[in-house]
Amino acid sequence: MDYSHIVIELETGKVKIKLRPDLAPNHVRRIIELSEEGFYDGVVFHRVIPDFMAQTGDPTGTGTGSSDKPNLKQEFSNEKHTRGIASMARSSDPNSANSQFFICYNDASWLDGQYTIWGEVVEGMEHIDSLKKGTDQSGIVENPDKMITVRPVKE
Repeated sequence: MDYSHIVIELETGKVKIKLRPDLAPNHVRRIIELSEEGFYDGVVFHRVIPDFMAQTGDPTGTGTGSSDKPNLKQEFSNEKHTRGIASMARSSDPNSANSQFFICYNDASWLDGQYTIWGEVVEGMEHIDSLKKGTDQSGIVENPDKMITVRPVKE
């Protein structure tokens, strides 16, 4: 893998996520592949729960969509879900991660060992903090913020 980071361009600025192929090589490969294809461009943060996480990666914006690529087998690790961690979203099936991911606002230890961590925000977390939040427990956002572009970078 030649890429070390992905950069998400938001209306408020850039978010740089360090990739962690040491934890989840297949998930990192998928994030890079989708980013290179422009899959994430224009995709919204459809679910944003204050003090928990911001979720994106669904091209339909409903929380039920994914890419047309096959689902991935889990790559759980001992890494902790802490502020800035990027982890894959999935259904109740541990092997159902595809294109959706979330970024943690705070520690979320109940997710440890159950969701695949693939990266960590190293710059621009303030832009994730400023995303429009959902107004109820589901975190569904009205007129959500979107990712303008998402690209892998070598640094």
